[in-house]
Amino acid sequence: MKLTVVKMLAIILGLSLVSAFPACTKKNEEGKSMEQIYSEAGVPVRTQAIAPKEFKTVLSFNSELTGIKESTAYAAMGEKVEKILVKIGDYVKKDQVLLTFPTDSPSAQYFQAKVAFENAKTAFERIDNLYNKGGISLQDRDNAKARFDVAKADWDAVRQMVMVKAPISGYVSKLHVSETDNIDKEMPLVTISNTDKMKSVIWVSEGEIFAVREGMPATALWLGNRIEGKVVQVDAAMNMMNKAFRALVEFANPDNRLKAGTTVEIQITTSANPGAIVVERKDLLKEQDEYFVYVVNVGKAEKRKVSLGSQQGLDVEIRDGLNPGDELVVEGQLLLDNGSKVKTVSGK
Repeated sequence: MKLTVVKMLAIILGLSLVSAFPACTKKNEEGKSMEQIYSEAGVPVRTQAIAPKEFKTVLSFNSELTGIKESTAYAAMGEKVEKILVKIGDYVKKDQVLLTFPTDSPSAQYFQAKVAFENAKTAFERIDNLYNKGGISLQDRDNAKARFDVAKADWDAVRQMVMVKAPISGYVSKLHVSETDNIDKEMPLVTISNTDKMKSVIWVSEGEIFAVREGMPATALWLGNRIEGKVVQVDAAMNMMNKAFRALVEFANPDNRLKAGTTVEIQITTSANPGAIVVERKDLLKEQDEYFVYVVNVGKAEKRKVSLGSQQGLDVEIRDGLNPGDELVVEGQLLLDNGSKVKTVSGK
């Protein structure tokens, strides 16, 4: 057997195997070459019995969680925040007052609007009473009603400016301001989230998009918590700004373990095989475009061509070429040829 340079290097790197094979060391001291030793006693190798096991391929993303429904209340005027009536984590109902601005603010014209509304209401009630008695025309009543409706709408708008209400029911997830802050019009004030379910946007690369499909299982990992969910939407077109495809993932959150605004690791299981044949990448040898392994068969090395499936980390799924019970050579394979005599050594 003629040794190549690669095999000579493998012999040097495999001295730990040789040291576990005392007969080789003894014969070497008698002046025999490594070729002679391997030919007579067998090439020392370590093996591993092939057994089916569960194999998954997983893509991981880091992303921020938000409530399944989320809405933010914005300032309708520029003014100093007078009072904040809620705190992070509070549950609020739609239209519940969240914070207030001063009623004497010139920009609000709170009292002017209140007086105009009360006057218009009194006038309409008087004219409506007269109309019901036949004292005035329907046109006069309708004009009074229109003035009242306008005054009421103005009054409602002013009250909403001064008393900021929750846009939806849910939990307070963000307070963007503090009491006494001077803020500008249209600044965000309070964010409300419905957190019975959580959602997250992930960005899938061009190389990964064909592996991600709607309905695939997903897992959110955060501070020791593991929450199961699924992919509910995958865009068909790339977002040119992010150079990736947008996908939406949802998670059930009945006990509110997941918090809005937190960054979590999201794992998407793209394939799963409960009875896969799996080897480590290091156990594969490549010739041109084909992969093969060595197995031990009745004391000799048998070269097997294998077909590869999915890969995850250092593990590779073998679709064809290996069977349960095969003794896969995991150390010493670089020293082998098809039909080489082998000697299995124990230990690590």
